[in-house]
Amino acid sequence: MTTPSPFDEAVRRATDTPVAPYQAACIQAATVAFDVRRTLQKARDLVAQAAADGAKLVLLPEAFVGGYPRGADFGAVVGVRTPEGRDQFRQYFDAAIDVPGPAVEALALVAKQSAVHLVVGVIERDGLTLYCTVLFFDDEGRLTGKHRKLMPTGSERLIWGFGDGSTMPVPETPLGRLGAVICWENYMPLLRTAMYAKRVQVWCAPTADARSTWLPTMQHIAMEGRCFVLSTNQFCRRSDYPADYASLLPDDPEAVVCRGGACIVDPLGTVLAGPLWDREGILTAEIDLAATTRGAFDFDPVGHYARPDVFRLHVDDAEKRAVNFNGPQDEALI
Repeated sequence: MTTPSPFDEAVRRATDTPVAPYQAACIQAATVAFDVRRTLQKARDLVAQAAADGAKLVLLPEAFVGGYPRGADFGAVVGVRTPEGRDQFRQYFDAAIDVPGPAVEALALVAKQSAVHLVVGVIERDGLTLYCTVLFFDDEGRLTGKHRKLMPTGSERLIWGFGDGSTMPVPETPLGRLGAVICWENYMPLLRTAMYAKRVQVWCAPTADARSTWLPTMQHIAMEGRCFVLSTNQFCRRSDYPADYASLLPDDPEAVVCRGGACIVDPLGTVLAGPLWDREGILTAEIDLAATTRGAFDFDPVGHYARPDVFRLHVDDAEKRAVNFNGPQDEALI
């Protein structure tokens, strides 16, 4: 077999075949609260179902592994924290996962066994701090990226730490450039601009917002970024949380406490699937990346429609740690 010359290899790379259209899926389902093992099993089964229906890219909701503690106040008001609230946080902390760690290995196998690119919301445990995080896996089960929520919303700031600019990846994949922006981060104009500058083509927006105003936000981002937008949420009832779960949720086990709203939108703002309300389910739609180019014909927010002479954005993508050990160590003192 003749080895291609450098010229032939350069020509091959210059004439790569465009990405063929493929199916993407948004899974709308509830966490098995405080039970990582059963949640991972549920993720495996749902992803396998989406893959059997032809999906090559699968999105799971915000905080799917680890859970979204809807309605909980963790016994906190200004100036007061209760022992019961501290114990509730301990329970929540124990349901979080380490990245890397065994749960990540399980999710990698989910992606590999179903041969899908998987984007999944998790609660990440790092030291004694929790983060609302999205993990990216390719179809061979490799962890290709991690995004920590930059700005937890409202009372989320009590239980989650803040991400920094070092975890805003846009992995280049055979399905295009994927990105993830979590829940109300999608309302941050400068974060959106940074993601557009990374040339995101498929924007994943796992969320906990089940209001009807979420869909127009997703349409706006699709049009502004000239990208596909996939968003999904948990659908859950009071019965999806333990009976003794301390919260402001209704007592009725059948009460819907998050009604979902999953959707898929194309780069010109057309809703391809959804919104899905009031039930668990899987939405699918075709992703044709050629639509991103067609959309950019008359609008590129960080290109021909930008005005860098008037507006510019500086992004600090350096990791920020409270303690850095980067000097010579005196072994005698360790």
